[in-house]
Amino acid sequence: MRDPATADSGSPGPLPGASNALAAEPSAYLRQHASNPVHWQPFGDRAFAAAAARDVPVFLSIGYAACHWCHVMARESFEDHGTADYLNAHFVSIKVDREERPDVDAVYMAATQAISGEGGWPMSVFLLPDGRAFHAGTYFPPRPMPGRPSFLQVLEAVNEAWVERRGAVEANAATLAGGIAASQPAAAIRLDGPPGPLDGALLDEAVAALVRSEDQTHGGFGGAPKFPPPAVLEFLIRHAAGPPKAADTHAADSRAGGPDTAAAARDLAGRTLAAMSRSALFDQLDGGFARYSVTRDWSVPHFEKMLYDNAQLLRVYAHWVRLGGTPGYPAAEAADVAGRTADWLLARLGLAAGALASSLDADTLVAGVHAEGATYLWTPAGLEALLGPADGPAVAALMKVQPRGTVTADGSPLHPGREITGADAELWRRVRPLLAEARNGRPQPGRDDKVVAGWNGLAVAALADAGAVLDRPELVDAAERIATYLERVHWRPAGDGPGRLTRVSHGGVPRGIGGLLEDYAFCAEGLFSLYGVTGRTRWYDLAGDMLDAACERFAADGGLKDAAGESAQVTAAQGGRNGLDPFDNAMPSGAAALAGALVTHAALSGSSEHRTLAANILGLLPPLAVQAPRLAGWLLATAQAALAGPVEAAVAGPDTPERAALHHELLLSASPGLVVAVQDAGATRPVPLLRGRGAAPDGAPQVFLCRGMVCDTPVASIQGVRERLARMAP
Repeated sequence: MRDPATADSGSPGPLPGASNALAAEPSAYLRQHASNPVHWQPFGDRAFAAAAARDVPVFLSIGYAACHWCHVMARESFEDHGTADYLNAHFVSIKVDREERPDVDAVYMAATQAISGEGGWPMSVFLLPDGRAFHAGTYFPPRPMPGRPSFLQVLEAVNEAWVERRGAVEANAATLAGGIAASQPAAAIRLDGPPGPLDGALLDEAVAALVRSEDQTHGGFGGAPKFPPPAVLEFLIRHAAGPPKAADTHAADSRAGGPDTAAAARDLAGRTLAAMSRSALFDQLDGGFARYSVTRDWSVPHFEKMLYDNAQLLRVYAHWVRLGGTPGYPAAEAADVAGRTADWLLARLGLAAGALASSLDADTLVAGVHAEGATYLWTPAGLEALLGPADGPAVAALMKVQPRGTVTADGSPLHPGREITGADAELWRRVRPLLAEARNGRPQPGRDDKVVAGWNGLAVAALADAGAVLDRPELVDAAERIATYLERVHWRPAGDGPGRLTRVSHGGVPRGIGGLLEDYAFCAEGLFSLYGVTGRTRWYDLAGDMLDAACERFAADGGLKDAAGESAQVTAAQGGRNGLDPFDNAMPSGAAALAGALVTHAALSGSSEHRTLAANILGLLPPLAVQAPRLAGWLLATAQAALAGPVEAAVAGPDTPERAALHHELLLSASPGLVVAVQDAGATRPVPLLRGRGAAPDGAPQVFLCRGMVCDTPVASIQGVRERLARMAP
């Protein structure tokens, strides 16, 4: 059921100084279009009602603030008064920020791909007034190009079909909505029956499939464009910690994996992490990763920098450090990458209120013109002018800055493409501050300041884990500030039922729809990680409340769904259903993230209900593990944790330096999915894993290591913890 407070999104008309209804929207992307002559409206009942009243179709444009081609189409078409006049006369035009409304984006992306055979942003979709799509594409140029009509030609053709062939248009929309409904895999998950077996051999096969799909020349997976695969890397790191072993509940149907797959997983993860961090994908000056590489060799990034990518990659690099690295990609090198990524997150995306902004644009505004990557490009002449005749050419050679540019005619990003060692490392240490200072003096990319709950949840997990592994308590403090913001601004507790999470806030004010499944799951994941690092029970309690709310909101009628029917139009567009996408994309799927949080909560609480629910969601895995493991990275990572137990560590006894040392040792363990509970003197009720477990007879702190709430005899020394964890390794 839609939330009445958000069912009618949008302003009744333009604000003073704006030509449409976008000026007051929380999304920076929507506000970028507030001065367009197109009479844009935000997605909501009011806009669709206007289309029905006027008897015209809806033109739906979907993009995001950091999107280069979105800026291009805006400049070419949406700022053009002739095009705007035609749109205003014959359509109701709606703008959507895909980051604010991924539920809208997902269903119309499915429609776009079904109609045009391609997908991407900006997405251009034509709808009936009830929300069903009947025509779609992506970027349309202002003038015809070979194989692609101009945007105005498309508008004229759609209007002609609407006026002259309405019956065919409506029939096409009905057929497409039915096809989208038929493609929804929600029936593949049943939450109301016994879970099927989880076979450890499946994870070995997934590793083998990933090894076969590796780009053995340049690292990573696939060709161009090439994306970082953080969820897959998390699975590989967990698998590398040891061969899988069946959880007790599925032991009869499982078989252990072999050490070869663990070694293969470790090597593959190391090669991929090294290839990315030694490339132009990683900002060699400021830290942080671009969204993807335009080229197969990682040499030309698409320059937008997203919170969700960098949060996930920060956590993965920290976990690689925890695993110990490899000779080909040492832990110390990864620790530097993780530390600089954390610094970039806080410096460039940090907001005064404590949360993190969404992204930095791909484009930089230079002399009033959007220039892709302008902040980040260098020329040989520019390097020599800044660094001198000796260091300038040396740095150009080291960073592959050639006379012929890779992005513009003479401009290239910094792309070492290899480990920097020896004299090169000394040169780079000396010149990097000079380059960074010079670059900071250039025009900088714009920032989208909206706060997305789920993405900030990912950042909480990453900063908490990185702070523990890198021994940087200020990162844990930052994670707590974000968590506090989420609790204060985004979370609305309910006295006698599940609370509610709002997806987006801006300026400290929650706006728009309720959180999606991914928001609840990512926030719970982050809060559980924060509890494990800090031992503050408030974060465990809040994570459990969010998890219960997610189960109440999205797990109903024996199935699971990504959204709770926030918009009737989205439901209509997929044939009257609210579906579930089980595949990872740039982030883990909502289903996979929920399963991971459920496994963690079950380990801390002993909840058989949550453990069973997680096992049912993991039932999605068998057809994906071998056929499409790159789309199931977080399900695989969660399965690895479930097969390992996961190991449960209860740290009991007084808060002393000795207890802190035991706690820290546990946080450095790479045991897949290991959960840590720490006694909290300020808690009104202990975490269930701690109940009945206290200090040693002499009053000293001690650690209980358990699986399924069944614990071994406690240990009271760091060496004892290490030895016991080694014996418990899967």
